[in-house]
Amino acid sequence: MDEPARKRGRPRLLDRDAGLDIAARLFWERGYEGTSIADLTQAMGVTPPSLYATFGSKQELYRQALDRTIGRESNRRSDAMQAETSAYDALAFYLNDVAEGISDPDKPRGCIVSTAVLQHAEENEAVARETAARREASIQCVKARFDRAVTEGELAAGTDTDSLARFYGAVVQGMSAQACDGACTIRLKRLVEIALSAWPGDPAFRRTVDGGSAAVAASSD
Repeated sequence: MDEPARKRGRPRLLDRDAGLDIAARLFWERGYEGTSIADLTQAMGVTPPSLYATFGSKQELYRQALDRTIGRESNRRSDAMQAETSAYDALAFYLNDVAEGISDPDKPRGCIVSTAVLQHAEENEAVARETAARREASIQCVKARFDRAVTEGELAAGTDTDSLARFYGAVVQGMSAQACDGACTIRLKRLVEIALSAWPGDPAFRRTVDGGSAAVAASSD
């Protein structure tokens, strides 16, 4: 008698959120080009067809992994930039939070966006452009807070808020590179102190609220 045919097992289904977390960590550790489909499927425990069925392509998986990670890592910083505090205090929180995040021993070193896909093969130009656009969006968020600081009198009229935002963006990128080289949180926070010393406004500036309407005042406390 012929042996009964073995039933082929059903392919393992991929949980989207779990897959994104795994992919984000791999991309963070190895970069876009350094992470292969084989790396991703092995880490997720699925086949390439399952991965493609869920995400469509490696590029789309990378985009979604960035969205998920940025949303988790940057919410506090975005909230700080929009809070009713001085721009200086918001910036200090932002830079110190970056320093802590990119040197956290429980996470990959550096920032998943700040130094990602800077050098790349020609076929990955679209990925590089999208990642650069995310860096630009972060700079524009900081610039918008600096523009508000000009309106509120914390920064002088005529302050080049674009260049100022790009300066602090360069600080973040530099800290990310140094974190990848092993710089610890304490060392990075010393860089933050120096970067904050370049602030062109009054660090003692405070916003006050009087009668429900926002006002601005300089304080020496």
